[in-house]
Parts: sequence; structure tokens; C-alpha cells
Amino acid sequence: MRWIHKPTPEKTIISHLQECLGVNDVIATLLAQRGIDSYEAAKTYFRPKLKQLFDPFLMKDMDKAVARLCQAIEQKESIMVFGDYDVDGTTSVAMLTHFLQRQEVPVTSYIPERYAEGYGLSKQGIDVAKRENIRCMVALDCGIKAVDLVEYATSLGIDVIICDHHTPSDTLPNALAILDPKRNDCAYPYKELCGCGVGFKLMQGIVQKQGGDLETLIAYLDFVSVAIAADIVPITGENRVLAFLGLQQLNIAPRPGLEVLIRNKTGGQLISDVVFGMAPRINAAGRMKHGLYAVELLLSNSAEEATAMAEAIEAFNTSRRSVEQEITQEALAQVEANNEAENSATVVYAPHWHKGVIGIVASRLIETYYRPTLVFTQAGEGVLAASARSVRGFDVYAAIESCSAHIIQFGGHKYAAGITLNESDYPLFKTAFEQEVKKTLLAEQKEPVLEVDVALPFSAITEKTLRILKQMEPFGPENRSPVFYAEGVVDSGNAKCVGKENDHLKARFVQANSSPIDAIGFGLGDKLSLVKTGSPLRIAFSLEENHWQGNVSVQLRLKDIQPLPL
Repeated sequence: MRWIHKPTPEKTIISHLQECLGVNDVIATLLAQRGIDSYEAAKTYFRPKLKQLFDPFLMKDMDKAVARLCQAIEQKESIMVFGDYDVDGTTSVAMLTHFLQRQEVPVTSYIPERYAEGYGLSKQGIDVAKRENIRCMVALDCGIKAVDLVEYATSLGIDVIICDHHTPSDTLPNALAILDPKRNDCAYPYKELCGCGVGFKLMQGIVQKQGGDLETLIAYLDFVSVAIAADIVPITGENRVLAFLGLQQLNIAPRPGLEVLIRNKTGGQLISDVVFGMAPRINAAGRMKHGLYAVELLLSNSAEEATAMAEAIEAFNTSRRSVEQEITQEALAQVEANNEAENSATVVYAPHWHKGVIGIVASRLIETYYRPTLVFTQAGEGVLAASARSVRGFDVYAAIESCSAHIIQFGGHKYAAGITLNESDYPLFKTAFEQEVKKTLLAEQKEPVLEVDVALPFSAITEKTLRILKQMEPFGPENRSPVFYAEGVVDSGNAKCVGKENDHLKARFVQANSSPIDAIGFGLGDKLSLVKTGSPLRIAFSLEENHWQGNVSVQLRLKDIQPLPL
């Protein structure tokens, strides 16, 4: 693994932050690396407030969307809330459904059936709206490319409001309103909202229009924080405010449907707890059964009801893990059998692979072959669907777009996308994609990298440093949990492998003039022999609290271990 050291900020900025904030040079460096260069910027960063959110009416078409929904609310019109089947979509649907129900509006929640209807707006959903005499539909986390379907809905007399965050095509749907910060003609100051975040801005606009108290919306931010974490959007700007306040809500007063999904009972919920604990379970409903299970769980009013539904979703998640592991092994075998281990990209296909897990499988394949990856499966008569995942720095969306002559449709962003194509076009697409990646993938993008922030001597690991690091949460893209490094480190003599497969490393490291510190390195069991040499090492790590039998101690979460360069 190659280490990339973040640039060291200007000394004048570091010194200024040390002086005005009363912090050490390590903390000042971390803040400066995150673009914080003044007391006011630090205050905004450390103390996110609802009032820091932008005016929702800065977003293109917000006035149209709010006016239409306020009309529907006043006239008690039925509204369809339509969303994708992943975490971002299901939390969006649950959030807006609950909000409109509180406004005493009849609401129909609709999540497309993943396999029968596919991703995004569907004809079946529009037909349901028509049958139920619904004249207004809000599409959340989808719709930005649904030109024909929006035209169809409009022809049936249904007003469509799109709340999306995906990259639009050149032609926008002819919807009543399109809320998407990534529109070229949208001047909204923050572009990185998730779908649930855009839905929240719509609710903010409605409350402002009605003259209500924005504080009432805080209760919905647990939904938004879960969507932000699951959709891997940057934890900067508005997302940081929404995630920070949402996690507070999740920790102080979680709604029953989210509380039953909490796995970390030892401390406050973090972004990582949502990503690795809650999100896979919410996703499992849409992957293995139907996304409406997740919406119904999220809208549960009682702990008893939520617990029963969560048990069913847990069974879906267990099934998902088993299927995912089986497909991953089949895909790895296919790459080897086809002599494609040295290719620039991984493109694999089998008709029986479960469509609900192919995105996860693509991520697993990248762990073995570090390169852009697409996993295809059968999606209908003569039609294939794929999930794409990418590696650091490589725009897989652009690579897919360059092969659009062989594609029916596609959507997504730089690091993840979904596509459909005719089965007969699969060989042509596979060849074209391999050639495009081979041409555009840079040498430095072919090797896993570790971004390292700053050196942290063991002697500088103090209670104050830990306290400030906790205040830098929530961590996520563009506000990652700091990765430190220390040099001249040696094992105190008790390093060992742990875990069912002995693939994790447990050690206690010592650095000159400091006390020993416990360390755990998941997946680093193969480094034991290096540690056991007794030679000075350099280690990359993050800091965490280890809760064990009622005791709390500092622990190093190891990211990599290397010999100390000569």
C-alpha cells in the first residue's frame, strides 16, 4: 500500500489557529488541512447550527415545488411519495411521508419492486397513481433522467416534482419542478446533498412558506443523517450540519424504527455505526424482498412493532450476506478462468446472480483486483443490468458514458453507477469498457493508497487531543477520521493474530519516551512476522476508544505497518 501524505498547510495558518484556539500543532494542522483558517471558520465547524443552512429558495424550482405542495396541503389532495429502494430512497420516502401525514394529507408511499420495475421512476408506479386519482407525485432520490416517464405521468394529468442529487443529462424531464443542486442552471451554493437532503430542503421550504418554526424539522434529521452516511456523500458544508444534528437526534431521541437497528450500544452513534450497522439492514429489505419493508419499519410508532419488523429485515440481511459471498467466489473464479486477472477492468456476468447484491460484489472484487469493476446479471428477457464501482480517483461514470453506444440507460456518479444493456451488446460493451479504462486509468490509480494526515508522537496523545478529535466528528468523505503516523515504533513483545481466521493483528507498541499503547489492526494478520522482528517500524493509525468490561482506554486502530525506511 502506498502512503500519500496530505500537504502541510502554511505555518502562519497553523500558528494562527494554535494561538486563537489554544490547540497544539497537530490539531491546528488537521483543521487547516480541512480548510479551516480562522476562529470563525472553526466555530462554524465545531458548532453546527440549524441557522447555518442555506435558504431553500436559492435552489432552482423550489418556489414551484413549494407552491404546488402547499396547494395540495391546503386542499387535502392525495400525494404519492415515490423513492428508490436503497437507504437514501427509503429514508427520503419515510421522512416526507411522515411530514405530509402530520399536515393531514393523504399519502401513498411507493417504492419500485427492484426486479420487476428496476431503478427509479416506473410506469407501474405512475399507473398506480392514476388509478388512485393522485394528481401530484414527488420523486425522491431518482427521476433526473426519467424524461419519457415524466412525460407519461404528465400526459395522465399528474404533476411531478423531482428531488434528486444525481448528475443530470443534457435533456431534463418536463416535470413541474426539478430540485437538483447539480443542475447546470441551479445556483444553490452547496452541491453535495444526498436525495434525502434535497427532500429535507423541500420540507424546509414548505415550513418557511407556511411561517412555521424550523426547529420542528430537527426531529426529521435522524432520517437525513442515516441517508448521508449510507450514500457516502461529503461530510462538509450543509451535509456536516445535517449529519451532526441528525446524529444528535439519533442518540437522544431515536424513532422506534431506527432504534431497533442500533448495534453499538456502548456509546453515541457515529457515521461508521450507521454505514456498517444500520445501512446494510435497511438496504437488505430492498435487495432481498421489497423496499417498502424498510419504509414501514422506519415509520413504526411502537418498539414492539419495530422489533418484529426488524427481525424480518435481519433475516433478509443474513440471507444477503450468504448470497453475496457465494456470488463473489463465483465471480473471482470467472476472472481466473477467463485469464482476465491482468486486465485493466473487471467485467463479469452470470444470469443467475442476485441483482440485489451485485453492487456489494463489485466492491468485494475491488478488494482482490484493485480496478474499476462491473458485475452484470439478468434483468429481464434479453436485458442485463450491472452495478459499477470504482477505485480512488477514477471516474467510472465517465468511462461508462464513453461506451453509451452499447447501453440502454445508465446513471450514478464518479465512484458508483448502474447500467442496463441488451444481452447481445454485452461482449461489445465489455471490450469497449476495457479499452476505455486501459486508456484512461493512470498508473497511480492501480494501487491502493492510504492518505495520511500528520505525524502524532505517542507523547502527544493526551486527553485534550482526544476530546478535540471527538468534536471533529461526524467523520466521512472530505472530513475523514484523521489518519496519523508514528515512526520508530516497536512491539512490546506480545503481538499476536486474533479472530476466527487469525487475520487480525493485536499488539502493544512503544515509542521512545512514551508509555505503551494497545493497537488492533483488522485484516493485518499478515504483518505479524514484520512486527515480531523487533525492528523499528512506522505505523499509520487512527485513535479510538476501546470499551471493555466497563473500562475505557485509548487504542490505535492500525491502517498499515511498514519497515522504517533506511
